[in-house]
Amino acid sequence: MPGDRFTPDFDPDYGDAPLTTARKDIANGRWQGLRDLLRVTGPAWSVRAHRIRLLAPACAGNSAVESWLAAEPRSPDALVLRAATEVARAFTLATAAGGRVPVEQRRVDRAVMACLQGAEAYPDDPTPWICLISVARLYAAGVRRQELGRWWDELHARDPYTIEGHLHVLRYYSARWHGTHGLMYDFARDAAAVAPPGCALPVLVQFARVEEYRFLQEEANGRPDVPVDLDGHWNHEGAVDDVRHTWQRWIAARPDGQPTPEEVRDLNYLAHAASYAGQWDLAAPLFRTLGVRASRMPWSRTGDPEAEYVKWRGRATRGA
Repeated sequence: MPGDRFTPDFDPDYGDAPLTTARKDIANGRWQGLRDLLRVTGPAWSVRAHRIRLLAPACAGNSAVESWLAAEPRSPDALVLRAATEVARAFTLATAAGGRVPVEQRRVDRAVMACLQGAEAYPDDPTPWICLISVARLYAAGVRRQELGRWWDELHARDPYTIEGHLHVLRYYSARWHGTHGLMYDFARDAAAVAPPGCALPVLVQFARVEEYRFLQEEANGRPDVPVDLDGHWNHEGAVDDVRHTWQRWIAARPDGQPTPEEVRDLNYLAHAASYAGQWDLAAPLFRTLGVRASRMPWSRTGDPEAEYVKWRGRATRGA
């Protein structure tokens, strides 16, 4: 029946209602909602990383953070969010220049300085170090290995199992930026190997597979928005083993129940990988856990995200 068609919810905040309220405040020219949200979030680092990751692009096109700092110039939360916002602005410039085209070094240096100021203002917070590792990609030749290692050590000391921090290191090591496919996969698998049961870090391997696919798309036709039929990329023996390994290390040990907002994107990556690998016994329960909660990536990498989600959810349900 047409009226029974499943419709996924691509909520950009992944069901995080307080975050949605704060983003509305930004749109209305108010910075107080940002202050209140980050104050309530406190040192819940995974939630904080999720919220700042989504707040920064919303702040990048306006002066909300600058207004907050004008009112509270010593606020640690404001200085950390300013760091993430400067990084988002630098990536916006890179996107406008063609994606991997280097941004003017002075602009990247400005973001780095904001990150270091945020780290000084809030010494316990891993977020400024996540931001530093992220913006390091925008240097034409990357950063010195010793410098990246120092930033990683600072991050790891504060939050050793941060999915967001590991993800930015993975992207730095990818062939699209300053590494190779092999280096990227080695990092992902090393992180997965030391993750405690129930930790999401094993899904880094699925992020790596999407990164590789994107690179191969661009190499194949120069159009990153056009899907390429890369036979076997998702369903060869190694890819299948990776999906099942992530399931065992993460999902099998994860508490049952609705996903938290910061889990939604990562669960979508695993559902995507399990679907393309034909692992219906894994894909079906992942779709049940997610319900309507969908993230545009990685589904948009292989087609229209709504059509992709609906198609593979249907196949998983039938296959299971």
